[in-house]
Amino acid sequence: MNFSEKLKEIRKKEGISQEQLAEKIGVTRQAITKWETGKGLPDVENMVIIAEIFKTTIDELLTDSVTKAAPETLVYTSETIYDIDCEKHFDVNIGSAATIMLSSGDDEKLHVKLSSETLENLDSMFKIKLDDRKNKLDVICINKNKLSRYEAEESLTVEIILPNKYSDHCEITAGVKLLTISNLHLNHLEYDGDAAQVLISDSSGNLEFTAKTDYDITIDNVMGRLDINQWKAKAIVHIPEENIVNVINRGRKCNVYYVKEGKPAECENVADSENEISISGIFSELVVDLVG
Repeated sequence: MNFSEKLKEIRKKEGISQEQLAEKIGVTRQAITKWETGKGLPDVENMVIIAEIFKTTIDELLTDSVTKAAPETLVYTSETIYDIDCEKHFDVNIGSAATIMLSSGDDEKLHVKLSSETLENLDSMFKIKLDDRKNKLDVICINKNKLSRYEAEESLTVEIILPNKYSDHCEITAGVKLLTISNLHLNHLEYDGDAAQVLISDSSGNLEFTAKTDYDITIDNVMGRLDINQWKAKAIVHIPEENIVNVINRGRKCNVYYVKEGKPAECENVADSENEISISGIFSELVVDLVG
């Protein structure tokens, strides 16, 4: 069950109309309809609000089962804030986490916020190390307690907010279950590592993903280029049919397929589109899922 089906199901179970849910979130009823028909996704802020309304989590909204979270769950947090005064190339190494949320912010600061429902002493367990060198800033999340990859992928959420004014290029190395990119505006983002599910919305710039594992990527209202570089792996990209972009195969022995409602489909590139999805690498597949 995908997000659109899940949202519709839990809304009806709770006896809430689309109008009531829209009022609680602060959006239009048309936005709810769009989300429930798979024609778009909420941004990160609205996704958090939806999770709070239905007493669940973002992970549970996006996975195959919905499990009610305990009411008034305590969330432990630790935040690092760093002033930025010029354009930077950000090189971020997170390691393993359950979720990474990436966005641009209006202030002139880098924010790195760690949160968990189970890890109480985040300040003593993790350290955010910063190495500022002229136009480059290295950001490293140091796991001081040697938390296992499994534990980190079950319990740790990392939110990264880059200063919109000074962000040009960002490299992220990590391994996560869920990567959300919302309201991110920069020239180039490079993500190197695993991410079982990727949600990209309301963003612009060139996005590059590199891995030896499969990707499941949903994009909505994204301007720019999406490059996927894989080795013997598959990437599924879900995109609203009306927002179809040019799709290019740059790989060696890679294949591109189109599907719609689970069935093979045909699609022609849009001649005047400035936006692009490309597959590169070796022995990989790109499946473009046209969401009606």
